[in-house]
This record gives sequence, C-alpha cells and structure tokens, in this order.
Amino acid sequence: MTPHALHLSVLYGNRESGHSYKVKLALHLLGVEHEYREVDLDVPLAERPAEFRAASRFGEVPVFVDGDSALAQSNAILLHLAERTGGLGGELPTERLTEWLFWEANRIGFSVPNLRMARTYGAETASLDVVAWLESRALKDLERLDHELSAQPFLVDSSVTIADIACCAYLYWPEQAGLDLTRWPRVVDWLERISALPGWADPYELLRA
Repeated sequence: MTPHALHLSVLYGNRESGHSYKVKLALHLLGVEHEYREVDLDVPLAERPAEFRAASRFGEVPVFVDGDSALAQSNAILLHLAERTGGLGGELPTERLTEWLFWEANRIGFSVPNLRMARTYGAETASLDVVAWLESRALKDLERLDHELSAQPFLVDSSVTIADIACCAYLYWPEQAGLDLTRWPRVVDWLERISALPGWADPYELLRA
C-alpha cells in the first residue's frame, strides 16, 4: 500500500492498558498528531462516553479513530499505522510483521498481561494454579523472545517495527507481573534499545489523561 497521511485522529485508551500503550507509543514514534482520550474502565460500559461507545465495536480499549473510520484491537491498529505511514516496518512485506503480531496476541500478549492482572489486581482472588500456569507460559514466552533476539537487534529487521512495539508493551511493567527480566539479557538490551528511541516514554508518562 502506498503510504497516506492520517486524518485528524483520536486514540481512546486507559493508562493501565499495555495494549493502549502499544498504540500510543507507535503514534509518538511515528510523530502522528492525535488526541488522546482516557476511558475509565471502572465505569460500566453503558455509562462510558457516547462517542467512545459509538467508536468501540467491542467496548474495549484501545480504539483508534482515523477520520470517519474507527479501528479496534491494538495489533490491527499497529498494522494500519505502519501501512498508512510507511514507518515502523510499513515498507516490509506484511507477512513478516503479522507473524509476530499473531504470536504476540497468542503468547506474550496473553501470558504477561494476565499474570500482571492476577498478581497486581486480583491477588486476593486469583487461583494459585492459574497464576502458576500463567507464569509458566510467560517464562516460556520470554525464553523464546530472548532466543529470537540472539540474531539481530530487533525482531524483524535491523530497526524497530510494529512487531517490537506489540511485543514490548507489557514488559515495561515487569515488577507488576512478578518477573525479573535479568534472566533474559537479550530482552533487557532490546527494551533498552526501544526506550532510547526519540519519542519513547514509559507507559504511565505516555498515557497521562
């Protein structure tokens, strides 16, 4: 796809959502002007702002409104941004990016957020068996990520792409998931390379209301 300029855009998100952080970080790295609107997820869906409910097909964050179109699901939004701007790997064959986007959604984008949720927000009610299972999956996912980073500095190319943005987001909250990332030195180095990029900021700074 030939890169196009984005329309006046709006991102709906939540500061505790790593999926919102993915999109917000991509927008900053790409230099895309946008308005950020915080959505209070403690408020029942029916009571959330009407414009958010109209834009959010699944009632979830993030939702990215680009002109007259609204797109949900963080990895779909990342792919849209790369294709429309030509940045963050937008010039690469799509399959090289989508392989990682699907892996993230099924693996580290599932295990680490749910482990974080169980240990930080559901500590009193989370089943120990469930927590142990999530931790086991997270450790395997981080091991795979560390192995993949042994060949090159980023996941797909010699520079950062949306594959990296998708996979890194929740790893900036390792202590909340009870993970010590020093076990995976290549992952730590990779996160440091991403955080050194112009426009990077940590989740809570970037997702200020």
